[in-house]
Amino acid sequence: MEPPKPGGGTRPQRGGTRKLGRPRVAAGRAGLGRGAAMGPLLLLICLALPATSRGELRAFVVAHSHMDVGWVYTVQESMHAYAANVYTSVVEELMKGKQRKFIAVEQEFFRLWWDAVATDTHKQQVHQLLQEGRLEFVIGGQVMHDEAVTLIDDQILQLTEGHGFLYETFGIRPQFSWHVDPFGASATTPTLFALAGFNAHLISRIDYDLKADMQKNKKLQFVWQGSPSLSESQEIFTHTMDQYSYCTPSQLPFSNRSGFYWNGFAVFPDPPKDGVYPNMSLPVTDTNIHMYAQAMVANIKERAVWFRTNDVLWPWGCDKQFFNASVQYSNMDLLLDYINKHSDEFGVTVQYATVGDYFQAVYSRNLTWEIRTSQDFLPYSTEPFQAWTGFYTSRSMLKGVARRASSLLYAGESFFTQYVRTHPAGSICKHGALKQLQSLRWAVSEVQHHDGITGTESPKVTNMYMDNLMYGMFNVKKLMASIIFDMNNAKKSGEVYYIYNKDSGKPGTTDTDHYVIVYNPLAWNITTIVTVPVNISSMSVYDELGHSVPAQIQSSAESHSIYDLYILVEVSGLTYKKYNVKPSNDKQSAFIGRSIKYKRKDMMRSVQQSQKLLPVASNCYEIVFDQNTNLMHSITNRETNQTVQVTQEFLEYHVNGDVTKGPISDNYLFAPNSSAVPVSQAVGLEVVSGNLVTEIRQYFFSNVTAQYYTHAVFTRMYSVPEGYDAKLLCHRIEQEYSIGPLEVNREAVLRTSTNLNTGQLLYTDDNGFQIQKRPFKAYVNNTAARNYYPMVQTAYIEDDTTRLVLLAERAHGVSSQGNGQVEVMLHRRLWNNLQWDLNYNLTLNDSSVVRPVFWLILGTKSATSVLYRTSGLALQHRPVVMFGTFSGDKPELPGQLQKRSAHSFSVTVPPNLHLQTLSIPGWRYSSNHAEQVRAIHMGKQKQGDADFSRVLLRIRHLYEVGEDPVLSQPVMVNLKSLLKELGSVKLVEERSLTGTWDVNTLKRWKWKTVQNRSKGFSNSTKIPDDFTVTVHPKEIRTFFVYFQDQ
Repeated sequence: MEPPKPGGGTRPQRGGTRKLGRPRVAAGRAGLGRGAAMGPLLLLICLALPATSRGELRAFVVAHSHMDVGWVYTVQESMHAYAANVYTSVVEELMKGKQRKFIAVEQEFFRLWWDAVATDTHKQQVHQLLQEGRLEFVIGGQVMHDEAVTLIDDQILQLTEGHGFLYETFGIRPQFSWHVDPFGASATTPTLFALAGFNAHLISRIDYDLKADMQKNKKLQFVWQGSPSLSESQEIFTHTMDQYSYCTPSQLPFSNRSGFYWNGFAVFPDPPKDGVYPNMSLPVTDTNIHMYAQAMVANIKERAVWFRTNDVLWPWGCDKQFFNASVQYSNMDLLLDYINKHSDEFGVTVQYATVGDYFQAVYSRNLTWEIRTSQDFLPYSTEPFQAWTGFYTSRSMLKGVARRASSLLYAGESFFTQYVRTHPAGSICKHGALKQLQSLRWAVSEVQHHDGITGTESPKVTNMYMDNLMYGMFNVKKLMASIIFDMNNAKKSGEVYYIYNKDSGKPGTTDTDHYVIVYNPLAWNITTIVTVPVNISSMSVYDELGHSVPAQIQSSAESHSIYDLYILVEVSGLTYKKYNVKPSNDKQSAFIGRSIKYKRKDMMRSVQQSQKLLPVASNCYEIVFDQNTNLMHSITNRETNQTVQVTQEFLEYHVNGDVTKGPISDNYLFAPNSSAVPVSQAVGLEVVSGNLVTEIRQYFFSNVTAQYYTHAVFTRMYSVPEGYDAKLLCHRIEQEYSIGPLEVNREAVLRTSTNLNTGQLLYTDDNGFQIQKRPFKAYVNNTAARNYYPMVQTAYIEDDTTRLVLLAERAHGVSSQGNGQVEVMLHRRLWNNLQWDLNYNLTLNDSSVVRPVFWLILGTKSATSVLYRTSGLALQHRPVVMFGTFSGDKPELPGQLQKRSAHSFSVTVPPNLHLQTLSIPGWRYSSNHAEQVRAIHMGKQKQGDADFSRVLLRIRHLYEVGEDPVLSQPVMVNLKSLLKELGSVKLVEERSLTGTWDVNTLKRWKWKTVQNRSKGFSNSTKIPDDFTVTVHPKEIRTFFVYFQDQ
């Protein structure tokens, strides 16, 4: 999604188009030429040399096409209209001129082209161009991921997907980023790119006033230590693009068309048959070449002033460019030659370059750079009334499905890995199973695109993402059910397995016997409650030994004909348990929840009445409700006796949709007219209490007599019987909200107000990885919107003693608009008359009902810091619930189940570690780089069988240095004993984050800073013979594990 081009179909640049400045006089004379005839090695050596004259500027012309994997058009529409032509024509044109270069970014389009369009000749040419350094893959992920609302696991997944393809196919490993379009920059990204082996990082969209200040003071480049705990070991040099961003400056003083876009703008749905595209730049001729050169040189000189070296990065391209690379290069060739021939006059030399060429030149200057610590660049504004904080919540349903898909993939990967390792002779086709997993890997990777999970795309593109996610989820559910079927030898007993999906609306069990299979995808032992919808009100639950299991049943809040059966489950790490659910009326039946309904209360009239309080308690908390309003009044932590006054209410921001009347909210922007206003006048209350769960149902009505509620909150507290581990389950208050359909131009928030003296200081997470401090900032305009931040998993407020934590299962915008307050934006429905938005159907008229889930934790700072990281992961990775039905006549007796309990082992890590990945990637590349390159060059790297022997393992330390006296300590893990249930570990190789580097050979560039003198990074860490590794705070360690043959 791009800045503007006059006459083109692009989004108006928030912040206006900046015209080319007047040329500044530059002293000095021409130095190095392009070195076109030299080989790649000589060229690199030339690039590394400093310019011969202090005053001479050297411009690196980086040809690129920004190709959104979605946004306005579907992937299929884009492939047809322009994307396939980009790679075909670029490859052909690069072969015609040894000086020409190009960078390729997103892998999804490239892989589709490679598999379905590229000829054998094209493929040979790509190999050659990569070898010569004239085609360069930057980032190398499936997409250019969003940085604000994505989870770290999904960022790593999409990067690993792309990198695995590139390394397997070409033996190359991207070493530079090009994060030019995400709306703000997270501090997680530089850490991930450093862990992936990158030498430099590039960003663009940061706050307009901050960028102006950095430009003025030549501070657009710095060394970023994104993680406070990893700091220097995973720092990375970062280049911020100047105000022109990633598109070629388009205004030409001598033409009424855009400049440097000789192929014009892409046309949908079909490329024009005559090859004439709208807004093609004037061809370079003898009469205009000097004017073209003056315009380009003036822009190069304007930019040079904002940077410390004489090397100027000059991006040539924009969205959907280079679909006709022939006309692009033939014109630019003439222009570059002309400038270089007159370099004495211009004071500038120009050359085609890759991003790597540019960074190599800057690195070779050996300057000392300032350090930026772990502060991110969020939120992002482009003008006083253009705060890009609305997309933190846009299309909440897509955000929820994307995260559920990610979680199911996480479970499916470990489940399949265990099956392959422990059932080598199993009946499931492993190749087919891997394809099922790959369909969800692809879909989850794709939706991380910066116009995907952000909710900033058109409805048809939302549908594309949803269809792909649903298809992948269906495949993985089918795979997991098949594995259970096979492991339980189910053919003989006539069992059928399937996974219940709440969204399908079908009850899980009927009035016959059922199995409920509960798989715990986390590498910790968990005690939790799973909910099974049933259609009769009396059921019993038994474990595999035939023992009765604590359970509770009650009418569902969603439907009177369905009952919710709550089952207390204890499941070891990475294992499943099987429960027998059967209709019954005996003393072992599930406890039947008792419901008390309270009269609907008019909040307008509550002021005059004396206070009446209703306490509702579990083992860990007591929540008190005000019976005059039916709203929450306070929460007491029963272990510490801390009581905090807490009220919750739904509010809405009313926003403008008429561009003639002022700033608008849209998919991206949040621009409220005024403060949020309450949405309801009356609240209904129902309390359903039982032995395990107490559920408080609050219904919010627009007035006292309204028939239907507009919003609802379902609050659940859990009581854990003696003998069970209550640590996580008891200490959370679960809240599920129901919001929608909203009226148009409304943005719905839930505001939680407390008596904590927080000074309006809020804490939110970057990508579920680390916490950022968010002090409230006052602005002349748009203060409310500019104080919204993304909450991917965690947000909290605190005073000197007490902390209130909110955990989420999807991304939201969050803010503290008052002392002791935290408000979460839950849903948005917008329409505006901006012509650009109307043309592309980008008005966010989202009429859905959304049902996000939050967990609240209240306690001391030390107690909550022990709980919230593990709880956040427990919310993200709730158990996968599968069902088995009998197709035979005679269900087995519960006692007989134990005879073939198939899954008695477990994989567990300490509570401060997280088993982030356990999967079989299937890549066929050699771990030995020299071998891999040799195989590719000899043409031996042909399509073949996937490699099932290599297991990908990632372990992440959850805590920061100094965060907790015990949990922040380094942890020793013996990988052999951790994975003993999968087989006998034979070999462990430590790899870079995405698996493509052996860490012992990875030597990243070390940029000189005031803290250190330049010396190369070396991650050399020999794994001892007993396979014991130490994981330090915030580290993510990645391994390939191989087992003895069974």
